[in-house]
Formats: sequence, C-alpha cells, structure tokens
Amino acid sequence: MKFLIDNQLPVALSRLLGDRGFESRHVLDVGLDGASDPAIVEYAVREGFVIVSKDEDFSVLAALGRW
Repeated sequence: MKFLIDNQLPVALSRLLGDRGFESRHVLDVGLDGASDPAIVEYAVREGFVIVSKDEDFSVLAALGRW
C-alpha cells in the first residue's frame, strides 16, 4: 500500500511508515505542499496513493464523486 501524507500531518509520519515497509510520501516530498485538495487527489489517484489527512475536505470530495 502507498500512502500520501497531507500537510497537516508531520513528515515524520511518512518516514515512520517508510521504516515499517510501506511506500510513503509527504506532500512536501512531491512538491504538493501548496497544492489544492483536488490537485492532491489527482496526483494520488494517478500514482496509486491513499491519502492520509486530517482535512475533512477529502471526504467531501469523495462523497461528491470527485475522487
């Protein structure tokens, strides 16, 4: 499983997941730290990542079928 960690969570979480054998990137790692939520979703879907976030906007995008 591949994880994309959103801005509100620490980069250390991505590193911890990586140390546990998961492929994990923080949005800072892929140049998306200032990106909009739809841009982050687009990247995650295209690259096969599951988004890990505290941001409720991602669940709203999913509920609206935009994910």
